[in-house]
Amino acid sequence: MAVAPAATAQGWRSPVNRTSQSRRATLMVGSLLTSLLLLLLHCLAVPPRATSAEEPEPDSRRRLEWTGTASYPASRRFSRGLADERGGVSVVEAPRMREKAVGILAAPVGRRISPKLAGRLSPLGEGAKKLPQALIVGVKKGGTRALLEFLRVHPDIRAVGAEPHFFDRNYDNGLEWYRDLMPKTLEGQITMEKTPSYFVTKEAPARISAMSRDTKLIVVVRDPVTRAISDYTQTLSKKPDIPSFESLTFKNRTTGLIDTSWSAIQIGIYAKHLDNWLQYFPMEQILFVSGERLINDPAGELGRVQDFLGLKRIITDKHFYFNQTKGFPCLKKAEGSSKPHCLGKTKGRTHPDIRPEVVLRLRNFYRPFNMKFYQMTAHNFGWDD
Repeated sequence: MAVAPAATAQGWRSPVNRTSQSRRATLMVGSLLTSLLLLLLHCLAVPPRATSAEEPEPDSRRRLEWTGTASYPASRRFSRGLADERGGVSVVEAPRMREKAVGILAAPVGRRISPKLAGRLSPLGEGAKKLPQALIVGVKKGGTRALLEFLRVHPDIRAVGAEPHFFDRNYDNGLEWYRDLMPKTLEGQITMEKTPSYFVTKEAPARISAMSRDTKLIVVVRDPVTRAISDYTQTLSKKPDIPSFESLTFKNRTTGLIDTSWSAIQIGIYAKHLDNWLQYFPMEQILFVSGERLINDPAGELGRVQDFLGLKRIITDKHFYFNQTKGFPCLKKAEGSSKPHCLGKTKGRTHPDIRPEVVLRLRNFYRPFNMKFYQMTAHNFGWDD
């Protein structure tokens, strides 16, 4: 009997098997054609990428171009981690939440972030450089350095150590230059700087207002007679050959006419300078700190400053001790240190002896200006008691 082809040792296939193989091949070709068709339809449905001459669609996909150490927050691994931590957030939505977490808006597709801006972008948790929201604008030899050092203890205040002198000497450098001087801050922290010469610079109020009308201003004031003598003492330490305090104070010693062109005298006419500031800022945006109370009750004055800045009162009596040698309060622990900190040797210099009649003439000169200043600020600083 003849053996059927399907049963031969050579492994011939039956007609039934050949039909099944042909059917599978047909299905594979059909599936491939279907995939190609779907891919073609998808490509036709995706809008073209915006060119430099076109504005991207409002709902177009947005992206960030990170540089340097900021690459990790833009990575897919970061997005997946964010999706896991937020619980149920899709990986598609995670990039948007990442951008919100970092605190900046992504650039539209087809546009690059400015190199200057890109240099300021930081990984999550490092913060970003911002223009200051509060300024210590004066006055020279009033206690501005002490106030700044005390404020830097607060965790929600980040301040520049050196005086930028932007609004009086370096304004032509532009706001980007100024911003780059600032320390990085996190959400909720306040950026500050202090330059006491701003208070007597005629152009400063308008320039600060142009930056932000909401800027909070702090002025440390001190008895103008004591301030003038302290100012002279500082200059004397640098230029020992300058004329005497008395000869610089008076235009004519016989008549007792005060020389208001001398900066040491002119700075203490606080009412005159305040008039200029009130052209651009309301009084409620200006806080006047007593230089005398900053020495006698530093915690009390710091409490007022923290309230003014909208911060929790963290700096209290426990942060200070009084240094009998220097005659100033010092910090038990300075910013970023576990050691006590006093102001440098340039603070608390011994004043030269000034004849009592010279001091009396100065007090009589300043009295009407002080009275005007008390009225303007609704506060009596007690310099004429």
